[in-house]
Amino acid sequence: MTGGASGIGAATVARLRRDGARVAALDLARPRLEAVDADVRVAADVGSEEEAQRGIDEAAAALGGLDVLVACAGVAGRGSVVDTTPAEWEQVFAVNVRGVYLTARAAIPHLRRAGGGAIVVVASQLGIVGAAGAAAYCASKGAAIMLTRAMAIDHGPEGIRVNCVCPGPTATPLLESYFESSGDPDGDRVAYEHAQLHGRLIEPEEIADAIAYLASPGATSTLGTALVVDGGYSIR
Repeated sequence: MTGGASGIGAATVARLRRDGARVAALDLARPRLEAVDADVRVAADVGSEEEAQRGIDEAAAALGGLDVLVACAGVAGRGSVVDTTPAEWEQVFAVNVRGVYLTARAAIPHLRRAGGGAIVVVASQLGIVGAAGAAAYCASKGAAIMLTRAMAIDHGPEGIRVNCVCPGPTATPLLESYFESSGDPDGDRVAYEHAQLHGRLIEPEEIADAIAYLASPGATSTLGTALVVDGGYSIR
């Protein structure tokens, strides 16, 4: 479980453990990891080839194997292409796309040894519909959705199911930091709430429920899908 120390990641760790799974939480920030009730905690930067490989291998060794990868680590980005610096663009893609690629690349050999399994990528509804002032984020999440589909085609015949969840605005520290980076945090929050048909932010546990389904044997015939959980945001 990458990005396992906060928000959707931490909620998913808790949900999967309630379901009886043994879970390794990977995150960049070791202090946050210490607060997570996981079976294994690994500090790793998923944007680094060496650290992603080490983190996945360490998790698999501690758990005695690996049959599910949840790629949840992500960062936000604010600005149009004109406002976004190349360094900011590269940082968003390093985590949101490269991180998925690197952790999947490291995990797939372990899944093969297990006889198959599942990869669940956490993308976004903004990989399906656009939004103002989020060029890098939208582009990265669109890439994550297409990477999910490509991996599903490549590895589905091996018994490795690859799917993604596309959350709408979810009440996480990442979204709160995004609000705080604006000139009107309260106004941004209200706008995001009103953009969803049920008029509120999504709870991390709701996304964790969707991830748990895609990781479960109940989703055996679900491959390459983008499961949208966005309160109706993307159908307007």
